[in-house]
Amino acid sequence: MTAQSIRRNGMTALLLPALLLAGCAQTPMGPTVQVMPGNGKSLDAFAYDQATCKQFAQNAVAGQAENANVRGVGEAAITTALGAGLGAAIGGGRGAGIGAASGALGGAGIGAMTSSNAQLTIQQQYDNAYAQCMYTRGNAVPGYGYGAPLVQSPYAPSYGPGLVRSVQMELNRLGYTRSAPDGVVGPQTATAISQYQRASGMPVDGMPSQALLERLQATP
Repeated sequence: MTAQSIRRNGMTALLLPALLLAGCAQTPMGPTVQVMPGNGKSLDAFAYDQATCKQFAQNAVAGQAENANVRGVGEAAITTALGAGLGAAIGGGRGAGIGAASGALGGAGIGAMTSSNAQLTIQQQYDNAYAQCMYTRGNAVPGYGYGAPLVQSPYAPSYGPGLVRSVQMELNRLGYTRSAPDGVVGPQTATAISQYQRASGMPVDGMPSQALLERLQATP
């Protein structure tokens, strides 16, 4: 193998991971659709809806980004192997090196394109799941207006940061969470509430309430 082919192959080895990483699909960090609060909904209640529906949307697309990236890497590897085979058939060992280098670069481009296209699809599915969730909770979704307001459970009245902070302190005490109480209902708090409600036989809605706090405080 000549010094030139060694340099070419070395450059390919550096460029291939960079091209693949640049095109990697990722689980969306958030929605790209703007949803407005439902009529008469407080900011705290809307923030809770957002956190719940983001978690719902993440669950809806879970694993898709990883699968897309695996497919992209596989396509890049196949193209590299084909390039090496064709190069060897044409020019022997030197041709194999050139073919592998060309195939690797072409394969990286194909793999990155596969992941990039998948990213758009994953984002669309995420947005759809988020919008559906927010609409069913009575919020305004572009093109659909306001969804039907939820019927409030007796275990889910309105709540404020003080109540949420007290619930979080009790969840910490019982081992359901391990984070500092902040008065904000995020995915971790909602999940912990749901777990406790399920374990204690309460209606499972993942929402803080005075009834929930009293049950938590009574739990040894």
